[in-house]
Amino acid sequence: MADSTTVFDLIRHGEPEGGPMYRGSKDDPLSEAGWQQMRGAIAETDNWDAIVTSPMLRCVHFAQELADRYNIPLHKDERLREINFGEWEGRTAENVMASDGERLSRFWANPVDCTPPGGEPVASFNQRIIESWHHWQQALSGQNVLIVCHGGVIRMIVANAMNIPLHHAFSSLSTPYACRSRIQVNTSEHGQFQSLVAHGAITASTP
Repeated sequence: MADSTTVFDLIRHGEPEGGPMYRGSKDDPLSEAGWQQMRGAIAETDNWDAIVTSPMLRCVHFAQELADRYNIPLHKDERLREINFGEWEGRTAENVMASDGERLSRFWANPVDCTPPGGEPVASFNQRIIESWHHWQQALSGQNVLIVCHGGVIRMIVANAMNIPLHHAFSSLSTPYACRSRIQVNTSEHGQFQSLVAHGAITASTP
């Protein structure tokens, strides 16, 4: 196995049109504030070899802008869509709490066993995200890569990198709009090791 170091920067989309809500599979584009958040999170010193993006509008439009700016490949991956929140989609947390508060509380306490009504099971969501994560580790090995995605997606990837149990993956990490995380993947004769290098303000792709 050839030695390699792959650096992934993950960025959550900015604010979509319609503001905060359980959006999930609802495909809203970025608001003007969201565009400003995303552009403000990118530094002149950033240096990527490729971009991978969720195909959802709030991610792919910005990813395309960056790919054009840096003249680098853009890969769209359907597996990186946000989790589907079922009947809660399009509703604010306050609205869901008012009408379905007990079930919402159970979801956050135990998301694996308490799927939102009509929603996507967390285990299934996690499986498709980690399949994508492992695919791009191999396909883009040794490169600096930006992944433009969603809060839930970032939580699944970080939980995998840090061996956080899936039951705690949603509650263990805050992922505000345009938040960035960096994970370094080292591969050698000793195996593969994933490390969370940073979470929050990141100004360059070199660890």
